[in-house]
Formats: sequence, C-alpha cells, structure tokens
Amino acid sequence: MIKPILALAMTALLSATAAANDAGEKDAKVTLVYEHELPNVPGKSMKGVLVEYGPGGFSDGHTHPSSAFIYATVLEGAIRSQVNDGPVKVYKAGESFSELPGDRHGVSENASKTEPAKLLAVFVVDTAQQELTFPIKK
Repeated sequence: MIKPILALAMTALLSATAAANDAGEKDAKVTLVYEHELPNVPGKSMKGVLVEYGPGGFSDGHTHPSSAFIYATVLEGAIRSQVNDGPVKVYKAGESFSELPGDRHGVSENASKTEPAKLLAVFVVDTAQQELTFPIKK
C-alpha cells in the first residue's frame, strides 16, 4: 500500500515540477533527489533538492519552512545569491552557503547568461513538512 502512495506522490511532484518549468524557460528546475528520516533526531529529516538553472535562469524570491536549515553547494557553473539583507554574492562550483530557519532568499539565479548552473540544497526539516519553498509576497 505504501509503494503505490509513494509512486503517486512522486508522480505528482514530477508533474508539478514539469508544469512549473513549462511556465517559463527562465524558471529553475527543482527536483527532490532524496529524503531520509534522521534516526537520532526524531521528527526531523534530510531532504536533498537539485536546483538546475538554464542560462539566465532564476528562482523568484522565497522563504523556506520555519523548521528548515539549508546547506547549499554549487555543483556546476555559478549562482548569484542573497540571503536576507546581506550582500549579493556569487558562488562558484564547489562553494557552499547556508540559510537559517526564517531566512529570506531574495536572489537566487544563474550568474551566467550563456552557461547552465546547478546546486544541491540539503534541508534539515520537520519530517511532516511537504512544501519546501514559499514565494515572498510582494
């Protein structure tokens, strides 16, 4: 019974991701690549999210769940990022940054207009938390 439910959930996630990417070529492609409950921290899980930006691609300003700590590593290319009111920084492949619970991620974009970029965001978050990104209301 759990396998069909998991399959439906993954299908829904992939469909939502595909629909979001069809909305505009500049949108980031976001894929949940793993999820694992932490055995020594009841109620918490690690969730790995691959974020892929095409040339000139970006994510709109957003926040994450109040329970989430995020550690992001650039895998390919370069990412422009701004957390809260801090400076806008460019992180290159192999470099990392973190976001604390409650932080605002105002800028998240590919630093290149000609090359793709990828990052892996690892969330430590409440296990029951399904949504990982919330748009900043303007």
